Amino acid sequence: MRLVESSPMDSRQFLGLEPTHNPYRWILPVVPGISTAGGFLFGGCGLAAAVAAMEGTSGRRAVWATAQYLSYAKPGETMDIDVTVAVSGHQITQARAVCHVGDREILTVNAALGDRDLDETGQFETMPTGLPLPNECKERPHVLDWSDSISGRMDQRVVKGRDRLEDLDGTPGDGQVLLWSRIPEVLDGVDTATLAILGDFVPMGVGQSLGIRGGWQQPRQHVAYRSVGSHRVGAARHSHPHGSARLRARSRAHVRRGRNSHGYRKPELHRAFLARHARARPFG
Repeated sequence: MRLVESSPMDSRQFLGLEPTHNPYRWILPVVPGISTAGGFLFGGCGLAAAVAAMEGTSGRRAVWATAQYLSYAKPGETMDIDVTVAVSGHQITQARAVCHVGDREILTVNAALGDRDLDETGQFETMPTGLPLPNECKERPHVLDWSDSISGRMDQRVVKGRDRLEDLDGTPGDGQVLLWSRIPEVLDGVDTATLAILGDFVPMGVGQSLGIRGGWQQPRQHVAYRSVGSHRVGAARHSHPHGSARLRARSRAHVRRGRNSHGYRKPELHRAFLARHARARPFG
């Protein structure tokens, strides 16, 4: 497995997100390292960039965010992120970010940012017990050559799931996949934006749960905050599966959730989609 070896960085550096002279505008050069093997911006990186931009503009940490994906950004393009602060209260900010390449809107993100001081605290979801260590698990299999993509910058090990592509034979699973996941370049300073990237693997869980390969559109993704991801697929009907990801830190200190809704393409249709992806196309 080839992983990028470098000194630790924060999520903005990992993404390549850049501020401008306008505090409400940020830019994201789209490069292969934040894109899929299919040649377009990885959805989790799009959401992460928008969250980081809203945090940078507001000066507050994101509590919750939801993204709606409308089109694709390709390597070589630059995505502008325009932040609007709709309401800025004493403790909570409501904001949105519109991400676009020229006149082509790529995704829109709404978020709440900020927090209140409260002594009472609690965490009631727990880390699964009896898990094998990451180095005891096999690497996650990939359909396409992932070396020059976002997957080439991640380390993912299958705890529960099918670790061979030939096992995706149409036999349904139980709807749950467990992965050890980490981004070696961001070992320290893991924040909401980083977790938005790690949480964007529900489509993989869908294929594992249904026992099929194919391509997945991502109309919507949610995120509220080295983790193990429990990817649970709740239902799939009329080509639209719905699932969630629970991210648990190895230290058991944090549990955060992400949710995704998707559209499915059969493998032959997805191959045809990738073949004609020389031009950006909207979802649908």
